[in-house]
Amino acid sequence: MPQEKINMPKHIAIVMDGNGRWAKRRMLPRVAGHRAGTKSVRRAIAFAVENNIEALTLFALSVENRNSRPASEVQLLMSLFLESLEKNTDELNEKNVRVRIIGERSDFSGQLLDQIHKTESTTKNNTGLNLVIAINYSGRWDITQAVKRVAADVTKKKLALDDVSENLFQQYLCLNELPEPDLLIRTSGEQRISNFMLWQFAYTEMYFPTEHWPDFDDAIFQRALDVYASRERRFGLTSEQVEVRDVQDA
Repeated sequence: MPQEKINMPKHIAIVMDGNGRWAKRRMLPRVAGHRAGTKSVRRAIAFAVENNIEALTLFALSVENRNSRPASEVQLLMSLFLESLEKNTDELNEKNVRVRIIGERSDFSGQLLDQIHKTESTTKNNTGLNLVIAINYSGRWDITQAVKRVAADVTKKKLALDDVSENLFQQYLCLNELPEPDLLIRTSGEQRISNFMLWQFAYTEMYFPTEHWPDFDDAIFQRALDVYASRERRFGLTSEQVEVRDVQDA
């Protein structure tokens, strides 16, 4: 059933970890784990839509993964990504989902770039779930490209150096128009953020289920939401100040 909006995160980020280990435990090739993981992606999106989550960001492939994994595995992941966009764009559009892709695209194939453009264009006016796929992305890349853009605008005298603040800088980052993630879920029991949304995770709650990504289902997602709802979001305040704030907001 859809969740009440009380204590619900607006933006959830997920590191989809454990496809390879899931396959290894079953004595299957890694490709089987990656293909099984695509089913979990569909389940997670459906759950987010049903529960009126504002934004869901999925970390599909990091810059480090792309540079260090065997070329054959990276090619497979990119092919699965292309295949998923081709198969699911129409359905996502029907569900009022807006799709955005973040990450370094400079060496993507022409076919993939065309499909990304098609998917983003098709869904750009949708007003439901904001679905973000981070592929060939890293938090350091995000910050670096923002620094370059700020520096370019200062050089062009569109900005004065004294204009640069945290709030202004944030406008140059990916997803600047969305709320920062309230909740990070990383599957497979790993407890690190692995160069994901470094700036955006400043006050993000984190939850680390032990299940591998292909086993991620509605029950695990719900458990993550329950844990989130039980936590006190202080943002630098004391518990007493939070109580006062909540009374004033009620």
